[in-house]
Amino acid sequence: MNASPVLVRADQAESVVDGPTSLITLLADAPETGGAVTINRATLAVGSPGAPPHSHSRAAESFFVLDGELQVLVDDTVIDLAKGDFLLVPPGVTHAFAPPAGKEADVLVTFTPGMRRFDYYRLLGRVHTGEADASDLAACSVEFDNHYAVSDTWADR
Repeated sequence: MNASPVLVRADQAESVVDGPTSLITLLADAPETGGAVTINRATLAVGSPGAPPHSHSRAAESFFVLDGELQVLVDDTVIDLAKGDFLLVPPGVTHAFAPPAGKEADVLVTFTPGMRRFDYYRLLGRVHTGEADASDLAACSVEFDNHYAVSDTWADR
């Protein structure tokens, strides 16, 4: 475990545009935190599709809504979160997230224990710009512990 403090100044944080309505601000990844945590900020504008159904086998993913509203799929239930709400999704549980129709969300997303994710977010950015293909995401699912799933509940929301 890393015994040194990790400081990320707002003006030094890397941001990744992974879609026309989504910005991911990279705050701290597992290598910098000694594996303790991975943290990013997801800014989701009106109309953002958010993240599709997926699961992680090695880490819990938590959501703290800084502003706006967020819908989170947890197994077959959609949970509505508002500013100040917190939700932890355990490893192995299928989940997805996006702001409700007509809303936006600003969310602090945390993985515990930390897992190397920043290169995955950068890949999402390259898919958005056409520098990579969506099939590249499936090819790295084990490496980044991101396993896509299908959810009729999420599709019907």
